[in-house]
Amino acid sequence: MECNCCPRHCKVDRKISAGYCGAGALPRVARFAPHHWEEPPISGSSGSGTVFFSGCCLSCVFCQNVSISAAQKGSEVSAHTLAEIFLRLEEQGAHNINLVTPTPHISTIREALILAKEEGLSIPTVYNTGGYDSVDALKSLDGLIDIYLPDLKYVCAQKSQRYSSAPNYFEHASAALNEMFRQVGHLKLDKNSIALKGMLIRHLVLPGNLKNTRDVLKYILETYSKGMFVSLMGQYFPPSSTLEPPLNRRLTQREYESAVDECIQLGFNNVYIQSISSATETYVPQFYDDPINNY
Repeated sequence: MECNCCPRHCKVDRKISAGYCGAGALPRVARFAPHHWEEPPISGSSGSGTVFFSGCCLSCVFCQNVSISAAQKGSEVSAHTLAEIFLRLEEQGAHNINLVTPTPHISTIREALILAKEEGLSIPTVYNTGGYDSVDALKSLDGLIDIYLPDLKYVCAQKSQRYSSAPNYFEHASAALNEMFRQVGHLKLDKNSIALKGMLIRHLVLPGNLKNTRDVLKYILETYSKGMFVSLMGQYFPPSSTLEPPLNRRLTQREYESAVDECIQLGFNNVYIQSISSATETYVPQFYDDPINNY
């Protein structure tokens, strides 16, 4: 069967060979565990039940999870095993099931969510994505995903081609975010400020790219209003010594403060910010070839 799960439409039969994303017929999981380093309404006090999938439809030169985005670390899991993982995370007290880089695996994830919900899964599900998603694929998840947590990385096609090998990134990401918002709307929190349903948009501020950040923020404001929840991430660090300027250095405090000032000037009401001290490998999770036996 030809694969069309992302905007690349590589049409590979993944039962025979891997797609552009590196994924085969079944998803690989490299880690699942409560995770405490997401935004406050996602991690809360008990952690977000993250499931890290291997493979990615983007080829970001600054990827900090390259051991799973490109190297295919982890073990293959069926829909039944994935459903069991979801239920185990709920038993551990996680606030939600957080699907990290789910795009290449939508079909199996959909099946697993249906199975898990039939077995009593009751916590919210989070679709945590780089934003380069197919609208048709997202429509197949309508009613199964409670919280969408997409990146909006770029508006400029030259930037998205240079940094992520996706010149049509904004065209597809903007359409994907519109579909996500249609399904879940603005973020809603419970009495403890934990996310129940809705969309929270992430944007990673890149060194030397403040115009890109301004363009992204202006688009979010014009499209979704100042009430949209935004996570302005300052955690960039160069994962490789071979990166070309300006991505070969860390984000400066002044650059990040300028991005925060832009949010203030535009009038956003709900913005999560970071200390740039979080820009370190310390916060990159440990991934496993056999996560089930390492849990």
